[in-house]
Amino acid sequence: MAVTGAQSPLPAETSCGSLLQQLQLIWDEVGESDGERDKMLLQLEQECLDVYKKKVDQASKSRAQLLQTLADSKAEFVRLLSALGEKTYVGIPEKSSGTIKDQLAAISPALEQLCKQKEERIKELGDIQSQIQIIHSEISGTLKIGKKVTTLAVDEDDLSLKMLDDFQSQLQELQKEKSDRLHKVLGFVSTIHDLCAVLGMDFFSTITEVHPSLDESVGAQSKSISNETLAKLATTVLALKEDKKMRLQKLQELAGHLYELWNLMDTPIEERSLFEHVTCNVSAAVDEVTVPGALALDLIEQAEVEVERLDELKASKMKEIALKKQGELEEIYVHAHIEIDSVAAQEKIMALIDPGNIEPSELLANLDNQIATAKEEALSRKDILEKVERWMSACEEESWLEDYNRDENRYNSSRGAHLNLKRAEKARILVTKIPALVDTLVLKTRAWEEDRGLSFTYDGVPLLAMLDEYALLRHDREEEKRKMRDQKKSNDLGTEQEVVFSSRPGLSPGRPLGPKKVVGPRANGGANGTPNRRLSLNSNGSRSMGKDTKRENRPAAPVNFSSISKENAASHVSATDSAPISP
Repeated sequence: MAVTGAQSPLPAETSCGSLLQQLQLIWDEVGESDGERDKMLLQLEQECLDVYKKKVDQASKSRAQLLQTLADSKAEFVRLLSALGEKTYVGIPEKSSGTIKDQLAAISPALEQLCKQKEERIKELGDIQSQIQIIHSEISGTLKIGKKVTTLAVDEDDLSLKMLDDFQSQLQELQKEKSDRLHKVLGFVSTIHDLCAVLGMDFFSTITEVHPSLDESVGAQSKSISNETLAKLATTVLALKEDKKMRLQKLQELAGHLYELWNLMDTPIEERSLFEHVTCNVSAAVDEVTVPGALALDLIEQAEVEVERLDELKASKMKEIALKKQGELEEIYVHAHIEIDSVAAQEKIMALIDPGNIEPSELLANLDNQIATAKEEALSRKDILEKVERWMSACEEESWLEDYNRDENRYNSSRGAHLNLKRAEKARILVTKIPALVDTLVLKTRAWEEDRGLSFTYDGVPLLAMLDEYALLRHDREEEKRKMRDQKKSNDLGTEQEVVFSSRPGLSPGRPLGPKKVVGPRANGGANGTPNRRLSLNSNGSRSMGKDTKRENRPAAPVNFSSISKENAASHVSATDSAPISP
């Protein structure tokens, strides 16, 4: 029974008291002594105390750990608040209360939130600092293409919003500076592109020589914006602009030579049009030349070759060109009635060209200067020459009128008689204006000679001498007319006396009268001669009379004077006093 009871299982619910009762029963059944029983009970009690003590120690350690965790959490909470720049945190009481676990449970969410905010702030600051570092590297030129920038460590003791705002402001300033620099870089690149196009240069090699990142295939944000790159770009632009300016000057000089040579050799329009791309910029400013390839080196070389070819052609045609200009000069002098020795001038040109004693350009420039001087001279003589033409034309009409008046059949009803009558009326009006015209010519000629200190000649004869000779001949003609009128009166009076005498007794009524005296040819030309605009002396030849005497004897009103010979006027001047006739 004892063995059966000892092996029986324990009840479902056991306690220390029930276990002690079972132990008593077992001892009783076994027969343990009281000493053994006491010994075993003391042992059991000691073992129980050890277990309780161990549990108390464990509980004390756990409480200490919780207190340390709470203290650390509070310290971390305060540190995070300080690092984030926060003075307080909503939801945390100023005075802690409750158990340790309650306090931990209250601070843990806030601490987790602050830690999360801290991580976000660190990441945000890190990103901003990385961007700042990248822009600094781009500006300084230390950033290499494809190389990553080392991330800077963030100061976790200062994660305040003020620090974040400071970094953001710094980043914005740097971004603005980067944008400005990028704008300058792109402007330089665009300018270099346009200049290279005009100059016919390779844009890719030019721009990549400054910096590889400036190629068009590289994005705008990846282009170099360093001080060195900007300086190189500015230098490149200045060099290209200077090159453009020099090429334009060279091209304009070549275009000027082309125009000069074309004009000299009368180059046809079709041949000139082949170089229209060269001459179109002959007067353009530097900024106005924007056509691609307009200042390419091959174009300038092409123009140089053409100028050299035309120069060689000009040298072979120099005689023709020089004689052509000499002919132009002589034509100006002929129209201006200035006498020159054209044969001697042409011989002089040939003497200079044949042995090469003068540069072709120098000879042509000399001829151009002579032509310009001749044009100025002709312009200064224009007014006087026009009046000389009017004077000579009036003298021709005067000669015609004289011939007309001596024609006894002028009033017959022949064909064209009415036209001659009208012409005679106009000629009489024109002849009355000759004295005033001559006086005006004398005044203007004297003024011209005083202004230039030269004698005004008309085809080599001094004009004042011609006018003086005209006045003398007009005076002689007036005297001749007066004598003819007196002789006519005498003849008329003799005829009347003869008629009276023949009516007297003893006279023969059939006595023939003497032949009527016919006036011979005029002293200044044939009776029916046509005016040839040449001044001629009277039949008595040149006069030996001084200038003062001739002018004193000049009548106030001119007589009929048909034509005057400049050659005879010149001989008249040489036959008079040694002093030339001049105002």
